[in-house]
Amino acid sequence: MAERDGTRVLAVVPARGGSKGVPGKNLAKVGDDPLITRAVRALRNAEGVGEVVVSTDSIEIGAVAEAAGAAVLPRPAELSGDRVSSEAVLLHALDTYAEQHGVDPDVVLMVQCTSPFIGTETVEGVVSLIVDEGWDCAFTAVRVHEFLWRRGEDGTALAVNHDAAVRPLRQQREPEFRETGAVYGMRVAGFRAARHRFFGRIGLVEMPATHAIEIDTQEDLAIARALAASIDAPAGNEIDVDAIVTDFDGVHTDDRALVLQDGTEGVVVSRSDGAGVARLHKAGIPLLILSVEQNPVVAARAKKLGVQVLHGVGDKAAVLKSWLAEQRLDPARVAYVGNDLRDLEAMAMVGWPIAVQDARPEVRQVARLVLRRPGGFGAVREVADLVLQAVERRNEQ
Repeated sequence: MAERDGTRVLAVVPARGGSKGVPGKNLAKVGDDPLITRAVRALRNAEGVGEVVVSTDSIEIGAVAEAAGAAVLPRPAELSGDRVSSEAVLLHALDTYAEQHGVDPDVVLMVQCTSPFIGTETVEGVVSLIVDEGWDCAFTAVRVHEFLWRRGEDGTALAVNHDAAVRPLRQQREPEFRETGAVYGMRVAGFRAARHRFFGRIGLVEMPATHAIEIDTQEDLAIARALAASIDAPAGNEIDVDAIVTDFDGVHTDDRALVLQDGTEGVVVSRSDGAGVARLHKAGIPLLILSVEQNPVVAARAKKLGVQVLHGVGDKAAVLKSWLAEQRLDPARVAYVGNDLRDLEAMAMVGWPIAVQDARPEVRQVARLVLRRPGGFGAVREVADLVLQAVERRNEQ
């Protein structure tokens, strides 16, 4: 174990497989990587952190964590329920470490991977506060100036942290700090005695408000994915992928249908999309059309483009998962272009969720990239051009 001034620092990431609010939450992707990978990477890059351990009851989470460079600690059944305290999980990890090494670490960190934007500087700040400045424990928080209220028994609004009759300006108020749940640090001896994460002299490490989101709901996950595009700051808009999957209506078309006298339907598409797909073929980048609609026009357009189509699909996410497995594609290196609510689950499965310009707000919010063009007006060509730019850049290197 690496040491900092002779101090052994163990980092523990609790990551259960079960999650009620967001199923499979710890493996959900934000930006390019699953949440568990992001947490492990932040810890491994932080100075002063020794071994990184992921405590989990999930084989899949364990495999991803190991690939990211963490040691995996299988969690016993009695510690796998949703009512088990984080302290109990930490004590189990410490006991296991002590058995394996014959000694306790000096400091233990607990990092929640549901906070996707933990910076290495934040981790290092917690370590430094304990190791260098002598605090007993520390946690991350974000500065706030909100006026808080609660409801009384009769439903009356009651002021909590202020006098309701006094409204000082923001700059006149002492800031308060909201616990973020991202990183906690404790001296192990004190933690074992207190059996709680807060004891002795408690230190606070401030983190940026934009990094303080914690994922508990699908809405939180959507916000995090929207923020990742700017926080992770990928270089340019090139889309470095091995395959593209698109919806049909609203992506290849403008989401309108022409109903003819005999009842058949027609759609309007962009010729430039066809040219873009032809260039993708030449570069060896496959494109799949995945559509809920069972309509001959979908199959006809796919045939014209020379691409695979799966239509009449009820569960897009399930079909996409099977197709990715059959094609042996890494989901992180696949783009999905959508426009409507039925695309959300499929978009959550890939590394490049993309929305057309006129997509539903919910879809735009989770997209890693929002295109300049709306569906039916060259959106597919725009994606093709961005993918081919990445291919050309790779070939030049």
